[in-house]
Amino acid sequence: MIRKLYDWTMRQASGRYAWWVLAAVAFIESSVFPIPPDVLLIPMVLAARAAAWRIALVATLASVAGGLLGYAIGYGFMDTLGQPILEFYGKAEAFESLAARFNAMGGWAVLIAGVTPFPYKVITIFSGATHLDLWLFLGVSMLARALRFFVLAALLWKFGAPIRAFIERWLGLLFTLFVVLLIGGFYVLRYL
Repeated sequence: MIRKLYDWTMRQASGRYAWWVLAAVAFIESSVFPIPPDVLLIPMVLAARAAAWRIALVATLASVAGGLLGYAIGYGFMDTLGQPILEFYGKAEAFESLAARFNAMGGWAVLIAGVTPFPYKVITIFSGATHLDLWLFLGVSMLARALRFFVLAALLWKFGAPIRAFIERWLGLLFTLFVVLLIGGFYVLRYL
């Protein structure tokens, strides 16, 4: 099933509605869809390198809007469905403790999920469930998704098709290493 979704998504990259499909995929990927918008963004930028920045902007804005849907899902269903289940199992207090710990570091979680291969949708939903500050969520989501999509677009714009294999194989790992180094740098500065 995932392969069929992937193949369909790739066919859409060259279709006449590619921009709308990119926006839709970026939007729903942030809350439920398993295929990341990168699979559309890459061939679209390669086909129209002059439009790389507009393509990255569409992916960023649609992804953050979809992140708001994920936040709303977590916010709404946690109160109506999740809380009674936690209370039934006697885990309501444990969730409150987890939510407090998450919210203390929630901005970092959103940043990490927004730029790395970790499913962003998990963090958007969990952010809503724990009632992470909405403005913090929006600001960090915008930063993280813009960083991811604009770096991807910049590499494709600069190097074209030869960089595609490198991006598909290594970019997720490089973003993960970047985040680890960023967090490590803050940790070192704080505790030196």
